[in-house]
Amino acid sequence: ICDLAASLGAEGFHFESPEQIFEEIRKVTPQYSGISYQRLGNQGIQWPCPSEDHPGTPILHVGQFSQGKGKFTPVEFRPPAEEVDQEYPLLLSTGRVLFQYHTGTMTRESPSLEKEASEPFVEINPKDADSLGVSDGEMVKVITRRGEIKLKTRVTGKILQGVIFIPFHYGEAAANVLTNSSMDPKAKIPEYKVCAARMEKAG
Repeated sequence: ICDLAASLGAEGFHFESPEQIFEEIRKVTPQYSGISYQRLGNQGIQWPCPSEDHPGTPILHVGQFSQGKGKFTPVEFRPPAEEVDQEYPLLLSTGRVLFQYHTGTMTRESPSLEKEASEPFVEINPKDADSLGVSDGEMVKVITRRGEIKLKTRVTGKILQGVIFIPFHYGEAAANVLTNSSMDPKAKIPEYKVCAARMEKAG
């Protein structure tokens, strides 16, 4: 990396060890200025640690918040841009699994992580599975107004009736093909976490 930086014209980018890199970090970051490699030892020191005679800060906020209390502003509930109906009776939510990260570009290269969570799935409540005639591990299609994907079912009582869940880590069954990009009027965030869907057998 140092060679690459030098070839791009960077000056002063000559590090021979992680300690040298850390020394530069603590020079420019006041919260770390009191932490040295020698002081770290085996236990470490929590920041902020503004000077070398400071013990560190194991608990950041004691007694009161360092920058005062936060402010809460209530907002009235607004339904999502797309609600369930007869054609799309299931509420789709997307999210994560413990062993994968985002689109899996790094975690899916790890054999140990892939062993734990190697393929996409859709969680569905047992009552919904019964009504659709699908069983655990069966290939299904999940369809929304924007697209469809194929993946295996996981029938589980952990998920509410009327709701299905798909993790978004898997390119071969990309959950965001299905989701709704309608913007929340306050936060200006797309509604990737909720949309109307239906499920049917893949065969």
